[in-house]
Amino acid sequence: MAVQTRVKIAKSEVPKNEKYAGLNRDTLIRLYRTMYLSRKLDDREIQLKRQNKIYFQISSAGHEAVSAAMGLLLRSGVDWLYPYYRDRALCLMVGVSPLDMLLQSVGAKDDPSSGGRQMPSHWGHTKTNIVSKSSCTGTQFVQAVGAAEATLYYDAHPKALAQAKKAPLGELARHSPEEIVYVSGGDGATSEGEFWESLNAACAKKLPLLYVIQDNGYAISVPVEVQTAGGSISKLVQGFPGLHVVECDGTDPIASYAVCQEAVNYCRERRGPALIHAHVIRPYSHSLSDDEKLYKSPEEREREAHRDPLSKFALFLVREGLLDQKQIEAIEAQVDHEVRQAADAALAAEPPAVESIVENVYSPDIDPTSAVFGGAAQLHGAPKTMVEMVAATLNDEMSRDERIAVFGEDVADASREENLKEVKGKGGVFKATAGLQRKYGSMRVFNTPLAEASIVGRAIGMATRGLKPVPEIQFFDYIWPAMMQIRDELCVMRWRSDGKFKAPMVIRVAIGGYLTGGAVYHSQSGESIFTHCPGLRVVMPSTALDVAGLLRTAIRCDDPVMFLEHKHLYRQPYNRSEYPGPDFTIPFGKARVVKEGTDVSIITYGAFVHRAEVAAAQLQREGISAEILDLRSLSPYDWDSISATVRKTHRVIVAYEDMLSWGYGAELAARIADELFEELDAPVKRIAAMDTFCAYQPKLEDVILPQSDNVVAAVKKLLDY
Repeated sequence: MAVQTRVKIAKSEVPKNEKYAGLNRDTLIRLYRTMYLSRKLDDREIQLKRQNKIYFQISSAGHEAVSAAMGLLLRSGVDWLYPYYRDRALCLMVGVSPLDMLLQSVGAKDDPSSGGRQMPSHWGHTKTNIVSKSSCTGTQFVQAVGAAEATLYYDAHPKALAQAKKAPLGELARHSPEEIVYVSGGDGATSEGEFWESLNAACAKKLPLLYVIQDNGYAISVPVEVQTAGGSISKLVQGFPGLHVVECDGTDPIASYAVCQEAVNYCRERRGPALIHAHVIRPYSHSLSDDEKLYKSPEEREREAHRDPLSKFALFLVREGLLDQKQIEAIEAQVDHEVRQAADAALAAEPPAVESIVENVYSPDIDPTSAVFGGAAQLHGAPKTMVEMVAATLNDEMSRDERIAVFGEDVADASREENLKEVKGKGGVFKATAGLQRKYGSMRVFNTPLAEASIVGRAIGMATRGLKPVPEIQFFDYIWPAMMQIRDELCVMRWRSDGKFKAPMVIRVAIGGYLTGGAVYHSQSGESIFTHCPGLRVVMPSTALDVAGLLRTAIRCDDPVMFLEHKHLYRQPYNRSEYPGPDFTIPFGKARVVKEGTDVSIITYGAFVHRAEVAAAQLQREGISAEILDLRSLSPYDWDSISATVRKTHRVIVAYEDMLSWGYGAELAARIADELFEELDAPVKRIAAMDTFCAYQPKLEDVILPQSDNVVAAVKKLLDY
């Protein structure tokens, strides 16, 4: 049942028997000082921007009261915080210094948030558990869900916490039994799908997650009644079960504190999530790239000015006899001096070195391309198919590492545990995770709502806290709702925080066609889109043995990995293998020579490897010797092996299942032509799918997707060149 408390905006007052909401004089003065400091930092940044000494500015003006009040209640270094860009006062309250903030404004090397890589007000601070924030709107909500899931996970799995502490950046594996997760956003961010996905998951799992929606009435120039049906987000979320919902005047720090305290206690008591809808103002434009005079009337701006939290609270302190005007002025003078000193220090700070650009794209601690991951196979047991090898490898790794959690749509045996006594269990649509829930429990293997952005976003939150999530996207064709989380959040987390945060995980994705009836929405390729994302490793095995080695490397490395499993190969008899043992790994970026040859090189991967073998066998009968190179790892890829085979045969075909134009093979062909031109006796040839979509009718699919016959014809043409 939703709990609702309404505080009228214009007349929100604390009852006399709870004067000042229990806050003493010193704390009230601290509140004012923090609010004023926040405003003065905004003003100083605006001045510096106009002097071209910084490069961007976005203010927290008008949001200071609720933000500072919440900062009083959160436990720095204990609670986990996902503040958004107008939460300056909260960040100051929990321990981020004015110098820290201005170092980010100038883009200094010693900027603790990003080392000069992100705009100002994109908070990130390891000592205070402020997780690095991007510019994306609303993506933080599902990540905060994952962080709150980690809280409950560590409660139940202390061994996982101990393992996380031993991993790289293990100092971030902090956990307290009473911790909560804070996440905030503006009213505009509640229009994003991730906001609603996060509420659904948070309420379903009764997570200790506290939302603060700071509603200033505008998302840049779009007013709240256009953003939100009915103009009130708190009214829209009332139906979420177990969600504590409350409104407050966010320009009144005392009223805000009372409401925030109630919500914080609700979450600390593990009663479920809470949402505070704080009505604030935005007296400055959205940012210095915006001019609110273009869409706000003078009357509206005047009304906002009367609700300014700084002037209101200063007047309150004087009227209550807590401070006189001279004392107010003394506090302000002290803050002004502090801001000037911080600005001077920031302007004198050293910028990042140019060489630092490439640092922290990937983990500096674990190199998955190294020989460390080149262990020999200890083959034993009956041959396994690719899909059986996925399950066996996950089983071994979950036994070894309690941090691993497997989740996604349909991955559990049965979400209703009481049914497990009577049913065989699902274990994924391809049975790749069958039996794992029975063995490791429903906290480590569980089904999620059908929401791909949420699946990946929650995994990011877990990984940031030190867990090793292995989420599954059921079909590559449906990965696109998660694209923002993958490209703008997952891939960038380590780099944008200058190595202070990371999100290593393995996203397992079933991909590809050749299914006879897969059609448009179950046959897609598109791996080139993800190999174009710095920070993400992309691998695609073609045999069961490679599945075991590469999946284990993916789990044990310290980077996010997209593990592409071709559906057509899952149960083929020709790529089966005995189990190679629990420590068998294959380095990323090391191709496999499938067949030696002298006349032409076929560079390929995935399901096309076998088609290349079929073509090579036919060519061999005609006296033509083709060499086949299976890349296995697409990012990074094995340039040394590519160079070696080109120098050996002097003719090369790049074959891939995706569409010809703009595909993965275009990069390989271009680099071969660029760097190995003198080794070539003929142009580089590409074989790929047509620039269209995969059809349901098998005869059409056979024409659309590349086949062995295409290879045979291309080889003969190259040899005749």
